[in-house]
Amino acid sequence: MSTIFSKIIAKEIPADIVYEDELVMAFRDIAPSAPVHILIIPKAEIATVNDVAPSHEAALGRLFTVAARIASDEGIADDGFRLIVNCNKHGGQEVFHLHMHLLGGRRLGPMLAK
Repeated sequence: MSTIFSKIIAKEIPADIVYEDELVMAFRDIAPSAPVHILIIPKAEIATVNDVAPSHEAALGRLFTVAARIASDEGIADDGFRLIVNCNKHGGQEVFHLHMHLLGGRRLGPMLAK
């Protein structure tokens, strides 16, 4: 599997990286939907939530601890933020490398459009 996220992990294409460790990487979305819009991804290539295995638990747990850290660093933790993980086409997934959207910096409104 080779996606744009795989290329960002490999540093083949540039990204505005805000966090990186051995399990995950976080970078600013190039088309933000909120004042703060950061993608947090596992470095392991996992296509969708349907492909998650017990061996991925450490990396996927890390997504949440990194989200909390970044929200604090970005100054949005106290007012609140949203975390979104999409799965497959009907769920709105566009890049088939599992990822979490961290959005905040303003009131976000309802979860889904009617």
